[in-house]
Amino acid sequence: MANTDDTKQHLWSLIKDIKFAMLTTEDGAHLRSRPMATSQREFDGALWFFTRASAPKVDEVRADERVNVSFSAPDDQIYVSMSGNAHVVRDAAEIDAHWSKSVAAWFPKGRADPDVALLRVDVEQAEYWDAPSSSMVRGFQQAKALLTGTTPSTGDNEKVTL
Repeated sequence: MANTDDTKQHLWSLIKDIKFAMLTTEDGAHLRSRPMATSQREFDGALWFFTRASAPKVDEVRADERVNVSFSAPDDQIYVSMSGNAHVVRDAAEIDAHWSKSVAAWFPKGRADPDVALLRVDVEQAEYWDAPSSSMVRGFQQAKALLTGTTPSTGDNEKVTL
């Protein structure tokens, strides 16, 4: 990718329609992953997720802020893995900026609920796989590979640093 802004825009184009991601934290000597609903309107290098301040993942992030967030859209053949540092955010302005009707379902006491928090993941590195999504194109690539004795094209795969 040419520059960081282009990289961020490309990553956003890959993940913007994926509503859930898997967040991986370290819990002592073990890695733990759980699905998280995204709270993004754009991607500027940070990922946002609502959580309960009392959730175990908050303690895990406070003990070791290194996390991984993975996105997948198998029907579109899009896979993205992002790693960086997570931080717990309790700022009312940020909570308001990310609040939505779907978030309200998880926090019936509203934005002022003392257990409402955000996780901000400052992404440092990412890797993505973006293959042709059409089954016809994938079938053609596989047939071509069989006929030519080559490996089918798997699309774009790139590691990027933000």
